[in-house]
Amino acid sequence: MAEGSLTSAIRRVVTVAEPYLPQVPKPKRKLTLQTRLLWSGLALLIYMVMAQTPLFGATTPDFDFLAFARVIFASQQGTLVELGIGPIVTAGLLMQLLRGSEIVKFDFKKPEERGVFQTATKLVTYVVIIIESVVYGIAVYGPGIATPEVLYILIGQLMAASVIVMFLDELIQKGWGLGSGISLFIMAGVAQQILWSLFSPLPAGDGGVVGVIPFIGQSIVNGDLSDVFFRSNQLPSIFGLLLTAGVLLILVYTQGIKIEIPIVSTKYRGFSAVYPIKLMYVSNIPVILASALTANAVFLGQILWANANPLNNNAFMNIIAQFDPTNPSTPIGGLIYYVTPPRGLDIAVLDPSRAVLYVLFMIGIVVVFGRLWVELGGLSPKSAARNLLDADVQIPGFRRSNKPIEVLLNKYIPSVTILGSVILGLLAGVSDVLGVFGSGIGVLLMVDILINYYNQLVREQVEIAMPRLGALLGRR
Repeated sequence: MAEGSLTSAIRRVVTVAEPYLPQVPKPKRKLTLQTRLLWSGLALLIYMVMAQTPLFGATTPDFDFLAFARVIFASQQGTLVELGIGPIVTAGLLMQLLRGSEIVKFDFKKPEERGVFQTATKLVTYVVIIIESVVYGIAVYGPGIATPEVLYILIGQLMAASVIVMFLDELIQKGWGLGSGISLFIMAGVAQQILWSLFSPLPAGDGGVVGVIPFIGQSIVNGDLSDVFFRSNQLPSIFGLLLTAGVLLILVYTQGIKIEIPIVSTKYRGFSAVYPIKLMYVSNIPVILASALTANAVFLGQILWANANPLNNNAFMNIIAQFDPTNPSTPIGGLIYYVTPPRGLDIAVLDPSRAVLYVLFMIGIVVVFGRLWVELGGLSPKSAARNLLDADVQIPGFRRSNKPIEVLLNKYIPSVTILGSVILGLLAGVSDVLGVFGSGIGVLLMVDILINYYNQLVREQVEIAMPRLGALLGRR
């Protein structure tokens, strides 16, 4: 009864609020690929400019609350994109969890129901933007601001910038651009970090420069190659470069592993193809959701610690989180300590149990979200069977009916969901611990996003000749 009441309440709120919500209209007709690429480039340019625009009235805080999640949230400290895509991902996570646990029920087969859910998610995004902007502004920048007026202006900037980011993402997803804004911004942020680790000429703490390429040249000139392979303080090194290249190769290789089920068209005589079920069936969404959940948990833990346990003398709070008072961005105990990675081989060696528990935690949480996403994202055997029939194709040797096709797909999809999620969690966890460029999760997301963009470009070509088959591939 409560579930139905909550769903009904959401519908009523959406009905009242929707006429007043600003929306990005869909294009009246499908745009050409070149036009959509231009719109995507414009959205990315706006985002990158915002990432270089400092917040008015902001002073550099003692430590970075979101340092561990900058790559995932595509954010930059002290700029208009301080919160990045965090509010969008958090709101989406909350709504998907509510639907997945059937606290709220929407039938996505009906376009109007899907529309209500999307509008409700947008409303929740506004709420999350307000809450995160106020909490972050007061907790992080508040102590360094002299007057309340400046603090209000700073919070207003965080809210306005987050709303713009939300509209940029909506612009791309509504058909003006290609893919999603969230994926595009993450990919650009990770690529920027990798390039920075490779070529940055700025001085580092060990007497050299940050970028591994100029550091190698500097070491050759100085005749001292002792620190080239390993560097202290998590600085880019040859070991990190080789590790990053290895992770990239593994990801590209595993993305190509798939089971191919033959299909034939019931509409175009003589047409045959394959329906691929990839090993990485769950794509990058579970990793984003898992990272968002972890990032928000760590952020709340830092806020609670700073306000209730700054000296680590509260026994109950110590179970949740303990941080180094001289360097408050460094966890030293509590649950938060084990869900944040010990970045760098030198740090992992000091506490191997933390490194192992973090990797196991990443595997477990990605598997949970992977299974959840298969059900919520229309990728379950039942949904995939229905999609095949709706696309006017069938599997040779099987009746044109949902049940037998669902039974066949059920032999593969649950297995690749779990196995793929384990591989993603393992790669993300181990790479984070060993210190790949751009972070393990960041590299994983970047590769998956690039491959998805490639597949989307292929689908664009398929849709020109066979729209129904292109639509089926689009669900993959």
